Amino acid sequence: MSQQPVLLPYSDPAFLADPFPLYRRLREDGPVRRAVLAGGLDAWLITRYEDGLAALSDPRLGSDVRDSSDPRLIAQLPAFERASMTSTMLRADPPDHTRLRRLVSKAFTARRVAALGPRVQDIADRLLDAVVPAGRAELVADFALPLPVTVIGELLGVPADDRHDFQRWTDAMLVRGETMPDPAVVDEAWRRMHGYVTEHLEAKRARPGDDLLSALISAHDEEQRLTGDELIAMTFLLLVAGYITTVNLIGGGIAALLTHPDQLALLRDHPEALPDAVEEFLRYDGPVSPGIARFAREDIEIAGVTIPRGATVVVASAIAGRDPARFTDPDRLDVTRRDNGHLAFGHGIHYCLGAPLARLEGRIAIGTVLRRLPDLALAVPPAELRWRPGGLRGPLRLPVTFGPAGRTA
Repeated sequence: MSQQPVLLPYSDPAFLADPFPLYRRLREDGPVRRAVLAGGLDAWLITRYEDGLAALSDPRLGSDVRDSSDPRLIAQLPAFERASMTSTMLRADPPDHTRLRRLVSKAFTARRVAALGPRVQDIADRLLDAVVPAGRAELVADFALPLPVTVIGELLGVPADDRHDFQRWTDAMLVRGETMPDPAVVDEAWRRMHGYVTEHLEAKRARPGDDLLSALISAHDEEQRLTGDELIAMTFLLLVAGYITTVNLIGGGIAALLTHPDQLALLRDHPEALPDAVEEFLRYDGPVSPGIARFAREDIEIAGVTIPRGATVVVASAIAGRDPARFTDPDRLDVTRRDNGHLAFGHGIHYCLGAPLARLEGRIAIGTVLRRLPDLALAVPPAELRWRPGGLRGPLRLPVTFGPAGRTA
């Protein structure tokens, strides 16, 4: 198997629109492939499902970026990630990860997530109420984006008047346009958000409320609590993980339906299939691409290939999600697919803690669009859609038209 690194062409709109032909070739070429990612970083892609599933549970592959032997990796991280890389579950390994996850799990409970259902439905309906009279909308800016921003803002107890600033700062730190963000703009946004979050945490300590941030502040396990730095890092993680990936799930799911009218019609006729449909959107074209980064803590052999200590390893969930050895007819979107153990939320100890919330928001958001916007169609040819560059995947804009619709059902 050739180990000449393959460049993933993030600046090519054709690749961003449909990376799967290249992904398919990489998987067919071998289970482990060297690739050049955004920023010129070298990585080893694990392209097949069974290998990826095993890798996500392998303690020799860690999440701590300091295990990387590439000095450019930390240097290229935005300031907010560099500042939090030792204080968040996303970048931690046991025993720190175990302690952090246990503390956060005490606050981010299944009961708290389930109780959000009626409020998420109300937010979805109010957002659509605003666009229904026009018969057209831009479903990213008008719906897929403000819905999770509002949900995460309320979860964290951020006053409604401050959420616009939160969204503006978060947008500056993430890829919202067709080019990667300006590092200077990212660092300034991080500085402003860091100051706000610090003040907000102090206010919550003095006057706790019935919100997730207050619960995180009070979470304890015997004598252990989250430190101030860990609370700030966790707030940033919730914003990033609970915001842009959910925007991508909602926008990408609707885009998939609009380009597969048979599946759109099927889901309209069978709304009870929505939970399966959300899992299929995550498998077929999920919000993270090509996948989940890990770092080799020692030399490790995967599928007969020796990966050296310090290498960046990407479990390519987007490629593994279409592995024909695991999924029947994997390049076909099937909203009724039941056997759908995708890797979009990871696996093992780092399985996404926010997965239940993302699923809830995805089901409610997409279901409400289908119920309330009849004759839904793209307002531009599919080839004119533009997609987010870098490791997060979703449409940047989703202009649609629809027929006469009623107000909240």
